[in-house]
Amino acid sequence: MAKTIVQKITFKNTTPAKLYEFYMDSKLHSKLTGAPAKITKKVGSPFSAHGNYISGRNLHLVPNKQIVQTWRGMDWKKSDLDSVFSINLEQAGKDTILHAVHSNVPDKAAPGINKGWHDHYWKPWKAHLAGKVIPKAKM
Repeated sequence: MAKTIVQKITFKNTTPAKLYEFYMDSKLHSKLTGAPAKITKKVGSPFSAHGNYISGRNLHLVPNKQIVQTWRGMDWKKSDLDSVFSINLEQAGKDTILHAVHSNVPDKAAPGINKGWHDHYWKPWKAHLAGKVIPKAKM
């Protein structure tokens, strides 16, 4: 049975627009994860991250508010269906709350992906917002 990962992260003193760009701009995505990413802001277009380890398509985009993508890991079984990953961004005073839902994740992959969102995205994003340098990812 596939798993659903639900995360709610508060980013202090930033805007939804900034976080949207962190994810949807190839250069920023690559810089902040420390690994190559190719992504566009076009619905239906493919994307890849972490040197092609992750791939998928943009299903629905609402600039500065919502990202919905198909998503799969390179090491998933061919019989595993694509997962669906969504980010919803909510302004809360001076902060932004990111709501992430990653559904249809293969059981075996779920613990690593849950941890990976924090280790490769949310923690580096917070570090960048605090002015720290992001190291290159170990792959």
